[in-house]
Amino acid sequence: MTGRTLLRLSPIGLMLVLVAAACGGGGKSKPTTTVAPTPLTKVVAYFLAGEKVQPAARFVPQTGSLPGTTLLALQDGLTPRERALGWTTAIVPPLGTLAESPTTLTLTLQGQQSRSALAQVYYTLAALPGPRAIVIDGRRYTAADFENVTPAILVESPLPFARVPSPLRATGTANTFEATFQYELKDAAGKILAKHFVTATSGNGVRGTFAVTIPFRVAQAQRGTLSVFENSAATGKRVHESDIPLMLEP
Repeated sequence: MTGRTLLRLSPIGLMLVLVAAACGGGGKSKPTTTVAPTPLTKVVAYFLAGEKVQPAARFVPQTGSLPGTTLLALQDGLTPRERALGWTTAIVPPLGTLAESPTTLTLTLQGQQSRSALAQVYYTLAALPGPRAIVIDGRRYTAADFENVTPAILVESPLPFARVPSPLRATGTANTFEATFQYELKDAAGKILAKHFVTATSGNGVRGTFAVTIPFRVAQAQRGTLSVFENSAATGKRVHESDIPLMLEP
């Protein structure tokens, strides 16, 4: 098992490459050294939307382990357009030290973190490839431990701001009445391109998974929104609604 300390710096800040050309005495210049940029890796970090966890894509340079790089992306916080949507983060950096083995990811916190922050950490680590136990400060966590900070309908793909061609493939988890919820896909003008209902593998207090294929047609690339929600059995009004901003492609 190996461990690494997660610093306050962002992953991009940790990976800065300096390319310098300095002038020497007598009017002579030193040769310029060019370093090839580090390839970017896509990771998923979880933040908070309406006090519930919300996944977001990050493209970061990876020089260490993937779990460590991913936690650094989480620690680095929100982008301006995510803040504009009202998203927040409960993470207080630095997080601490991450130890890794083929079967377990173990995070020893450096300071106190809230329950919402622990949910962000758990979901971020759980989104990594391969099943591994997640242990934080000596306790093994599962998704069930964070049901109260998980949206009733959690769309895990597509991620916000993704470019999506038709048909759109949406996947995630849900815990809704009779395992059913609704969706609407709208274009930039708010016109409904597609709508229907989805049935997850379970509901009524037990979180299940879902996958749905949504065909649509647009004449040109444009912003769009995928909305997921329940219709209240008592009032018929929408509840547990989440909006995922997208870029729709023809």
